[in-house]
Parts: sequence; C-alpha cells; structure tokens
Amino acid sequence: MSIYIILLTLIAVGVAGYSVYYTFRVAGQEKRLKGEYDTDIPESVKAHPFMRNPVFLAILVFTVFVVVMILYLFKFAY
Repeated sequence: MSIYIILLTLIAVGVAGYSVYYTFRVAGQEKRLKGEYDTDIPESVKAHPFMRNPVFLAILVFTVFVVVMILYLFKFAY
C-alpha cells in the first residue's frame, strides 16, 4: 500500500472525526441554551435528535464517499 494512500486515509478519517466531535460540541451547547427558538421542533426530531440532523448525514455521506474513492483508486491503480 502506498504511503500516499495511507496518508490520505488518515487525513480523511481525522477530518471526519473532528467534524463529528465539533458537531457534538455545538449540539451540546445548543441544548444548554435557555431561550426562544424560531419554530417548534417536530416530535420525531425530538425523539432522535442526532439521527435527523443533516450535518451528521452530510458527514456520513462524505466519509463513505472518500473511503470508497480511496479503495477504488487503490484497487485499480496497482
């Protein structure tokens, strides 16, 4: 396995991990806020706040895309 592929994989995993950490941190700060919000949150979102979050969905899609791209390039480049 090429050192560049390993490095790219580590960078992608690091960025995805930091993104998840930062999103959880911001979500935790938002829970602590006491104030009014613009609209009511639907009950399905209240029941599953992390599963319905579009930020998590974007991070998941990006991470899967990058891993598939790395594996594809590794398989067909060598």
